[in-house]
Amino acid sequence: MRLLVTGAAGLLGRELLRTAQHDVVPAYHSQTVPGGVQLDVRHRDHVRAVIRDVRPDAIIHTAYKQDDWATTAEGAVNVALAADGARLVFVSSDAVFGSRAAAFGEDEPPCPTTPYGAAKAAAETTIRTIRPDAVIARTSIIVGSDGNSGEEQRVRRLAAGEPGTFFTGNIRRPVHVGDLASALLELLTSDAEGIAHLAGPDALSRHQLGCLIATRDGLDPDALPSTPGDPSDIQLDSRRTQALLRTRLRAPSEFLSRP
Repeated sequence: MRLLVTGAAGLLGRELLRTAQHDVVPAYHSQTVPGGVQLDVRHRDHVRAVIRDVRPDAIIHTAYKQDDWATTAEGAVNVALAADGARLVFVSSDAVFGSRAAAFGEDEPPCPTTPYGAAKAAAETTIRTIRPDAVIARTSIIVGSDGNSGEEQRVRRLAAGEPGTFFTGNIRRPVHVGDLASALLELLTSDAEGIAHLAGPDALSRHQLGCLIATRDGLDPDALPSTPGDPSDIQLDSRRTQALLRTRLRAPSEFLSRP
């Protein structure tokens, strides 16, 4: 299978390149990836030309930019329109929902409260219309194992005394990048269609997650500043999707435990 991975310079993109057992073509925007193709998803004609040249059998679309509607919403639609029969997996976000105490299932409609969430929700809605056979995989905070994820870098900065804080009222269900990549590749080669939730089984605050990362890395978790912040509880219920997968989506207490 010839697989095109967009956003290949990002944390998830790099993990997909590392683990996919396919003929993988990386697509990047500004940060060059060896053996890859430059792709600006904001321009529909350019997207069509690149996909026509690559001729992929499948596409995993991970590219986004939180503060840019054209990249996050229109870019995803441009890729879907140009896919031309290729199997499509679109990586979405828990940000398509607003805060509430109960977890969100796959069948619940988006109800975003942020511009980024609205962009992801718009992309989801359009892709489901034009490519009903696509997989739309929502996920949550992604944590790596090499210290390069945004959350891990932030822990190191704040533990060193840089300004900032971790919110105790910001609740999510973090997932390990390796688990996420493996699950996406499983869905890619399955008969699955529509919405899939790929988040970890446990709900943690940003501060709790930061403390687990700090402990794993030999840092003092008590050195991490915290504040309640605005309540934001967004949890993906992934049990239905998990039942379809061989890949087990582990809890942070497991994948962040010290060796």
